[in-house]
Amino acid sequence: MDFRLTPDQQQLQRAARDFACGELREIAAELEFDNAPPSRKLVRRYAEMGFLGINVPHEYGGLGLGNIEALIVLEQFAQISSAIAFPIFESSVGPVRAIERFGSEALRRRVVSSVCAGEKMVAVAMSEAEAGSALTDLKTRARTSHDKIVINGSKRWCSGGGHADAYLVYCRLSDETGAKGIGAVYVEKGTPGFSFGANENLMGFRGVPSSDLYFDDVEVPLDNVVVPAGGFRLLMEAFDLERCGNATMALGQASGALEDVIVYVQERKQFGRPLVEFQAVQIKLAEMAMKVEAARLLIHRAATNAEEGLPSILDSSMAKCFSNQSAREVVGDAMQLMGAYGYSKDFPMERRLRDVWGWGIAGGAIDIQKINIASALVGRRFDQRRS
Repeated sequence: MDFRLTPDQQQLQRAARDFACGELREIAAELEFDNAPPSRKLVRRYAEMGFLGINVPHEYGGLGLGNIEALIVLEQFAQISSAIAFPIFESSVGPVRAIERFGSEALRRRVVSSVCAGEKMVAVAMSEAEAGSALTDLKTRARTSHDKIVINGSKRWCSGGGHADAYLVYCRLSDETGAKGIGAVYVEKGTPGFSFGANENLMGFRGVPSSDLYFDDVEVPLDNVVVPAGGFRLLMEAFDLERCGNATMALGQASGALEDVIVYVQERKQFGRPLVEFQAVQIKLAEMAMKVEAARLLIHRAATNAEEGLPSILDSSMAKCFSNQSAREVVGDAMQLMGAYGYSKDFPMERRLRDVWGWGIAGGAIDIQKINIASALVGRRFDQRRS
C-alpha cells in the first residue's frame, strides 16, 4: 500500500496547479464579483489542456485516466474557487458519468464527447420543493407517449440551472411508489415547454448559477431515458462518485486556505515577531494540516477502492461527511488567524468560508451522510418516515 502519488500523477498535479495558479486567480475574482460562470471560451481551453473528462474513457473523448487523477486535478482548481472548478467537477464526477455508464451508446457518443470537448455542459436536476434529503418523495413525472417521453413537474436548487446546455432529470417513470418508480431522463435546454426560474442569490457559490427548472409537457425521444424506472439504485451508485467530487471541492477550499494562511502567519508581525513564532499559531496550523490530510486520504481511499467502478456508499459518505465538516473548521480557523484580512472581500478567505459551507449542504447534507454511514455499518436502511 503506497500513499504517494505516482510520477505521472505528480506531473498532472503540477500541470493543473501551474495553470490554475498562473492564469485563473484574476478570472476567479471577476467571476466572484460578477456572479458569472466561466466563459465558454475558458471551458474550451480546459478541454484543450485535457482537464475535462479526465476519468472518461478515450472512446468518449476523455483522457481515460482514473478517478484519483480526476480528483487530483479538481482539488487544484477548487483551491482557486468553486466557480473555476465547477466545469471540471461536472465533466469528471457529475451527471455526465451517469450518462456514460447507463445511457445508450448513441447518447453517450453524442453527449459525453461534447462535454469532454468543452462544447456542452450537463447539470443534474434532483431536488424539488418537497424532495431534498427525502429524494424518493420527488413528484416530477415522465410518461411514455408513442415514441416520446413527456415530462411534467419542477425542480429546485439545480446547480448550473439556466446556464447548462442539458440536464439529467430525476423523475417518476412509473406509478410505483418510492424509489421503485424513479429513473432519469436527459433533457436539452431549448426543448419546448422547458423553462427556468431566476438565478438564485446564494450566500456563496457565486459563479455557479442555480435556478428552478419547469417542465410543461416537455417531449424528448425515448433514447433520452438514461435510467428507467426501478433504476434509482444505479443513480445513487453514480452519485457516490459525485459525493467524492463534492468532498474534493470542500477539500480544495481547506487546502487552499491552509496554504494561504501559512504564508500569512510568516509575513504578518505582531508584538515584534511573525505570528508563526507563537505556539498557539503553531498548534492551530498543525491541527488544520491534519484535517486536510485526513480528508484527502478518505477521499482518495474511496476512489481507489472503487478501482474501475464506482465508490461504495460507505466510503463516499465517510469522505464527504469528514471533508465537509473539517473543511469548514479549517477555513474558519484560517480566517481567524488572518483577522480582518481574512474577513475582507479584498482577499479570497471570506469567499472560501461562504463556499465551503455550501458543500456541506449540496449533494446530501452532512447529517444525511452520517445516516448513510450508520446504514452501511449495520447492513440495512433506516426508514426516516417512521416515528
